Amino acid sequence: MESPLILINLKTYKEGIGDRAHRIAAAAETVSAESGVTIGIAPSFMEIHPLSRHYAIPVYAQHIDGISPGTGTGHILPEAVKLAGAHGTLINHSERRLTLADIEAAVSAAKRVRLETVVCTNNVPTSAAAAALSPDYVAIEPPELIGSGVSVSKADPGIIENSVAAVRKVHDGVKVLTGAGIQSGECVKIALDLGTHGVLLASSVVKADDPEKVLRELVSLL
Repeated sequence: MESPLILINLKTYKEGIGDRAHRIAAAAETVSAESGVTIGIAPSFMEIHPLSRHYAIPVYAQHIDGISPGTGTGHILPEAVKLAGAHGTLINHSERRLTLADIEAAVSAAKRVRLETVVCTNNVPTSAAAAALSPDYVAIEPPELIGSGVSVSKADPGIIENSVAAVRKVHDGVKVLTGAGIQSGECVKIALDLGTHGVLLASSVVKADDPEKVLRELVSLL
């Protein structure tokens, strides 16, 4: 059976840079090895290279632009992200929203350099639209629950079930993650029972005094 994915977005939290980013990556590596669950991290761009070199976990960029090498000053080049050691990338996170055309271009550019793609969405129709672009994952995150401490798995299980159904109807090969307020092993298990392949989360791990302890709790029911 394919391992579920727990993907930790370090965002731009001060707790997710420098030595603290290494501490979270080390915790992810330890708990992943113990549990057999795939645990990835999406750090700031400056952390991609060191974390990908020091830890045996998948590292994701938080964003890429759908551009090719050339005159793209200030943009995030997929080739550069890949060379830095990234395994994949988030696209269209709620804090970095894109147009549909930009999402399509970013997915295409990621495929060009063989970066795994996680397209973030905020409702069922956008989940279906994202699935039509054939990313590796669609990650459904109701924006009103992000960072709220209220788990989407408990507050709105319907949006998970309906998103999974919508994605499968469009493209059965696209996997689904869910996020927003995920903070316990129960949240993760509910998400998987509803048909997802894992979770996307941030503050519950990044801001924790003991990230390793939190990660062990997150995988405890898997």
